[in-house]
Amino acid sequence: MFWYGTFTLPLEIQPGASVELPVIFTPTAKGYSNGILTLVSNARYSRLNMRVNGFAVYPSVAELEVDPATLNFGNVRVGSSATLQATLTARNAAVTISSDPSTSSEFAILGLNLPVTIHAGQSLPVTIQFTPSSSGTDPAKVGFISNAEGSPTVAQVTGTGIAQGSSSVSLSWDGNGSAVGYNVFRSNSKAGPFEAINTALDASTSYTDSTVVAGTTYYTRPPP
Repeated sequence: MFWYGTFTLPLEIQPGASVELPVIFTPTAKGYSNGILTLVSNARYSRLNMRVNGFAVYPSVAELEVDPATLNFGNVRVGSSATLQATLTARNAAVTISSDPSTSSEFAILGLNLPVTIHAGQSLPVTIQFTPSSSGTDPAKVGFISNAEGSPTVAQVTGTGIAQGSSSVSLSWDGNGSAVGYNVFRSNSKAGPFEAINTALDASTSYTDSTVVAGTTYYTRPPP
């Protein structure tokens, strides 16, 4: 739809003078539109017809991205906390975030004062915290509810709670192509004796020893 903007009538224009005539185009549907605007005056040709046209497009859809979309906090002792950073970016149009829920109480988003608006093309850093309350792995989702398309925007998060006082050591070695499995040997003395700490042959070339005690020195030898 086309119409005149602010234009007070009647209006007298002196010879040689000019005035601006604002014309507003407010489409109600996508596509091409045209029309004729008419001014009536005391001029020789009293009716002045102006052809106008415009093409209406749909407005840009606001999008919200989180990077990275997957966060792994690794091992964290029960009662302690670990934090990782993510970045929220608004695409196409401004995005207003109204809430930031999590599917697990062990994960929280810190320092995000809601509601908050991110302008198009701008980014906002956020801190996600993992505080395990018990041993075990906790896969969860943290989300950002907003006016963006496809809301909520979700980040996949995971972390493993480790009991207080427990420790582990990760071992790896070059494999032997003809081996069907390996034993892992450990000793408290550099000279031995070495004893196997796995109960059965391990077909992989890595092993996590979760029976160690913090503050104690251990020695291992390559699997035979």
